[in-house]
Amino acid sequence: MRTTTAKAKEVRRVAERMITLGKQGTLAARRRALATIRSKEVAAKVFDELAKRYGSRPGGYTRQLKIGPRRGDNAEISIVQLVDAVKRGAEADAKT
Repeated sequence: MRTTTAKAKEVRRVAERMITLGKQGTLAARRRALATIRSKEVAAKVFDELAKRYGSRPGGYTRQLKIGPRRGDNAEISIVQLVDAVKRGAEADAKT
């Protein structure tokens, strides 16, 4: 996602929290996530796909890359993306 740096910091905070709730997998965690997410399809993806993808990772599911100022108002622009846990795990296995 490409957005201003201030919004990227907030998105990152919320995304990290939602993935952590997804990893817990309890009914209470699902209800807490649905209070923020508001879409059952997105919540299902967080609890089913993302929780499995980041199951062994203790945190740091997203990265924020600053790409420079925006033309027009000179606002700082950043890209927020999910870290690929599967690739990271494969690289760690290859090194050992």
